Amino acid sequence: MSTHAKRERLLLADLLETAGPEAPTLCEGWRARDLAAHVVVRERRPDAAGGILVKQLAPRLERVMAEFTAKPYEELIQLIRTGPPRFSPFNLKQVDELSNIVEFYVHTEDLRRAQPDWTPRELDPVFQDALWSRLERSARLMGRGVPTGLVLRRPDGQTAVAHRGTPVVTVTGEPSELVLFAYGRHGAAKVELEGDADAITKLTESKQLGI
Repeated sequence: MSTHAKRERLLLADLLETAGPEAPTLCEGWRARDLAAHVVVRERRPDAAGGILVKQLAPRLERVMAEFTAKPYEELIQLIRTGPPRFSPFNLKQVDELSNIVEFYVHTEDLRRAQPDWTPRELDPVFQDALWSRLERSARLMGRGVPTGLVLRRPDGQTAVAHRGTPVVTVTGEPSELVLFAYGRHGAAKVELEGDADAITKLTESKQLGI
């Protein structure tokens, strides 16, 4: 596994263990137990995980999620900590590098930032660049349904167009914060928004950001 993905995986497992199964998260309707089950199902049940994106598979995903949510919480955490099974594509370094850095970073922050006493953590520049690289690739997918033009901008001026259109809202922040914003965590992301006031309101009230 890549260094960043492995670090975020282990951090998430530790946070889940410390917080307990009923801890709140930023994922609407999910407690820590639900979040842990989601991570395990995504890695270990590809036959069901497709329901995250494909509506026709959603009922199967719900059944499998219910099955895993009912497992002992400690077992779910251990499955996260030990990583995917040997036969999983997530065991391939390239797949892990591409798929899991953002996945585990976002879910770690889903848990951290839902707590009343959370504080920002310092992320090293290499990790920020890795997050930016993935955001550049996925920005248009994340922003495809938003009601305004949307540009994501780093403090150094690098930009990624998430949605073409007018009026345009420009969201500025570190890549880690832009990732959270693009994945629908508007209220928790530390970013600055520039643009027409009505457009900003439409964007922040929209539920179309993310997958």
